[in-house]
Amino acid sequence: MKSKETFIYGILLGVLGIVLFSSKAVMVKLAYQYNIDALSMLLLRMLFAFPFYMVIAYIYRKEQKEDVQKKDYLWLVFFGFVGYYLASYFDFVGLTYIKASLERIILFVYPTIVLLFNKLFLKKPITKLQKLAILITYTGIVITFGSEVSVSGDNTYLGGFFVMLSAITYASYLVGSGWLIPRFGVMRFTAYAMLVSCVCVFVHYGFFFKTEIFNYPWQVYVLGLCIAVFATVIPSFLVSISIKLINSSNFAVIAGIGPISTIILAVIFLNESLTTLQVIGTLVVISGILLISKSKKS
Repeated sequence: MKSKETFIYGILLGVLGIVLFSSKAVMVKLAYQYNIDALSMLLLRMLFAFPFYMVIAYIYRKEQKEDVQKKDYLWLVFFGFVGYYLASYFDFVGLTYIKASLERIILFVYPTIVLLFNKLFLKKPITKLQKLAILITYTGIVITFGSEVSVSGDNTYLGGFFVMLSAITYASYLVGSGWLIPRFGVMRFTAYAMLVSCVCVFVHYGFFFKTEIFNYPWQVYVLGLCIAVFATVIPSFLVSISIKLINSSNFAVIAGIGPISTIILAVIFLNESLTTLQVIGTLVVISGILLISKSKKS
């Protein structure tokens, strides 16, 4: 019974982390109204997040669950580079071309990629329950966003391409984190991986951008701080804890709540409309999440 309660707890933490992560797309779109470019917005996100991760890395510097070897640190650097630097950069670029709701439906392919990566590289089978839950959540997504997907113009295709790259790179991070978290510990792994991502963004900006980062309206910096705290720092740890408790494959299934939360936030803050079909689709996605919660083991 205790393991079942732990599994449910992991699902709830995962859902909260996903919802907070989903708020990023809406806040980024709000920031783009002030004519800030994708890399500068990403830089602000990481600048504000960096001190939090430094403090957490120091506090949990001795946290270690298993013997960590040099190659594990190399893998950590790799997944920090791919998972939060490349994935975030591709996503921010994609959002300059497409709306937040369309970004989420494209990004939602990453749960399937996680399951495939787990099967290919970690030899983890895809269970019948996971397949059914994925089918249900995808059905809900199709219902919810069916009326939203209207591709028009080369820029929309380009934006979709970048978001797809973001989905692939983020999926690789989730798979890698599921493997490395038991070795480093949740807090230590997450803080180290995010610090790697922050440094990558700083280097990228330093080499390729010459614009002044402190010349934007004050609203941009408020949004940057909110993205850093509520859509980066807090959910990054919630997701890592969730993956530890329920594994990356099950986390990939409950990630179906992400696009739904995005469209709800878009309705509230971006004045996008919410239709009856979208409400129905939301309920279908939630049913898929409830189905995976019935699993008795992670």
